[in-house]
Amino acid sequence: MRRGELYRVEKPHAREPKRFRVFVVVSRQALIDSRFSTVVCAPVYSTRHGLATQVDVGPNEGLHHDSSVHCDELVSLRKSQLTQFVGSLDAAKLQRLEDALKVALGCSAAKEN
Repeated sequence: MRRGELYRVEKPHAREPKRFRVFVVVSRQALIDSRFSTVVCAPVYSTRHGLATQVDVGPNEGLHHDSSVHCDELVSLRKSQLTQFVGSLDAAKLQRLEDALKVALGCSAAKEN
């Protein structure tokens, strides 16, 4: 498992209306490689608003249609839930993810949309 990989997760939360949701792993690699049982992930939605906290993804990342990673909605998921690999972000998209996370967490002076 690597940072920037996308996984399809079956019913990640009880309140989740969909049967499946795709998530991107955003935890630092040291945590992913550790014995901790969970990692921080960002959900992927088909809706896109063009916010600085969202990263556009789509077929190039293994998805069926254009979507976006929503860095304002981070969740902790068990590593054992992340078994259905979908794809991964390339270096440019991984940098956009890092920038979006900085904005979402208030760690950057970047202007929000």
